Amino acid sequence: MDTEDSVTEQVCQESEVQDGELREVEVAGHKVLLARSKMEFSAVGSKCTHAGASLSKGVLAGNRLRCPWHGACFNIRTGDIEEYPTLDCLPCFKVRVEDGKVFITAKKKDLESDRRLKAMSERCKSNENTMLLLGGGTAALVCAETLRQEGFTGRIIMVTKEKHVPYDRTQLSKAMDKTLESIYLRQQDFFEAHGVEVWTEKEVVSVDTQGQKAHFQDGAFQRYDQLLIATGSSPRQLQCPGSDLENVCSLQTPEDANRILHLATGKRVVILGASFIGMEVAAFLSDKASTICVVERGEFPFQAVLGPQVGGVAMKMLQNKRVKFYMKAEISELRGENRKVTEAVLASGETLPADVVVVGIGVASNSGFLKDTSIALDRRGAILVDLFMQTNVPRVFAAGDVTSFPVTLFGGTTATIRHWQMAQAHGHIAALNMLKKQKALHTVPFFWTSLLGKSIRYAGYGKGYTDTVVKGNLEQLKFLVFYIKDDYVIAVASLNFDPMVSLVAEVMYSGRQISKAEAQSSDTTWMKQA
Repeated sequence: MDTEDSVTEQVCQESEVQDGELREVEVAGHKVLLARSKMEFSAVGSKCTHAGASLSKGVLAGNRLRCPWHGACFNIRTGDIEEYPTLDCLPCFKVRVEDGKVFITAKKKDLESDRRLKAMSERCKSNENTMLLLGGGTAALVCAETLRQEGFTGRIIMVTKEKHVPYDRTQLSKAMDKTLESIYLRQQDFFEAHGVEVWTEKEVVSVDTQGQKAHFQDGAFQRYDQLLIATGSSPRQLQCPGSDLENVCSLQTPEDANRILHLATGKRVVILGASFIGMEVAAFLSDKASTICVVERGEFPFQAVLGPQVGGVAMKMLQNKRVKFYMKAEISELRGENRKVTEAVLASGETLPADVVVVGIGVASNSGFLKDTSIALDRRGAILVDLFMQTNVPRVFAAGDVTSFPVTLFGGTTATIRHWQMAQAHGHIAALNMLKKQKALHTVPFFWTSLLGKSIRYAGYGKGYTDTVVKGNLEQLKFLVFYIKDDYVIAVASLNFDPMVSLVAEVMYSGRQISKAEAQSSDTTWMKQA
């Protein structure tokens, strides 16, 4: 029965939908996802709230639905987020079965929106409890939102040295021409509405853990009850003669992306480093710059993470777009005229013409301001945390790129994993434990890289792999690669093979190990055990 605010429609016969099936149906002209799990029906929004993937092509494991593109997970009964990367829940609709017919009842406003913000508590001025979040990235943002969603009514202060509210940093190298407003994760009025203070252009210089204060470059300080350090990482600087010339650029901010795009258009570009930043920038500029040369110490792009097989595929993709690669090579010097770079000199003596040089040779943790504290760091400067995102100092938590944490699903080794999804998962878990809810991190690392309109997806933690199993065809750009260690799958990568990376991630999440023999076999029984 329809009302002014809601509509009810029959969408199918009960007998048409198998258990475990995901089906896209229409209600009042809008697409809705109908799911059947354990013989019960649920209905939620049909598109992932992260990047708009069709969830009917996702992976259903019980009540948990995983996006086929980037691995975000939702509860099909509630629409709530169960895994990142995403900020918004799915709208959820009522389902009833009557005389063998399946009906969905939905509010019209929910059908018109493809996302739902989880309810947040309001700021109460009499609650002086202060959560201080150092860093303005996605880890701090998810922490702030989780605090409000979990009922915290005290003061939340997010402090960033940048000019902006949190934005989608993954877009800086993938889509360098996007407007600033289009990559903001939340607009300014969102923070005002939910009582989250965002202090921009304010850099932390020290932390007094005894006095529970953070001190800033402008001389100000702020007391805290609980502290989150989510200051991320910064690009490593090139150390060679001429590295201080003009038009030698790193990529960290929207301003950097705009500057590089402006300088590179129609010009000769040299990119140092063939990992994610370097390769994505090369791909994006491939039809904009006059020439592009990529200089890399390793034998293949992405070699440390994706290995030579996938790295070789990525290199061929860009070579077909006139990108030149100088592998097993290093820069010895940059030369210029009138203080502007004009060429890059390789250690071999070969020179590459350059109007702009983009440096993508890795990053370092932003933790220098902690040098006078007792907060434990690893040898690379990452903050050591446990599964609760707690440091060794009471009331001090850390999240995201600046941390080193236990990767429990992969042997408990401690690692720094600088993935967008991981930063959001960290922020969520940190918030719960700042509120003393004792929730441990349980997630499968998941990332993607975009080159020339194609996405390579990856899940797991493949460090130390010794073998691979390849399904599909690398040359045809349709493949699935299993990374093997001690006869078990520890990671997986794919191109044009959805939703397999999400499916493997879900199997890993369940704690089940996939053997090398299973990865090699045509028997896919193990896939049903997600």
